[in-house]
Amino acid sequence: MVTVQTINGIRVVIYSNDHRPAHVHVISDEHEAVFKLNCPSGPPTLRQNFGFSAAQLRKILAALITNLPHLCAEWSRIHGPYT
Repeated sequence: MVTVQTINGIRVVIYSNDHRPAHVHVISDEHEAVFKLNCPSGPPTLRQNFGFSAAQLRKILAALITNLPHLCAEWSRIHGPYT
């Protein structure tokens, strides 16, 4: 598991043994969500949510959109091409 971004103490991770399509796990102490990145141009989309509020998800999504080029590059670095 590689932490590729932090959003107000919430970790954005890519698992090194994970599957395609390109996606990230967003993990706090109590909650987790999975966002499909839709590389290279996005936008990221929510695939699963385990406990984050709608307001938290909006903030997370905004941060993922802002950092999409970095996240897609990290996915490629860890897994190879995202297509």
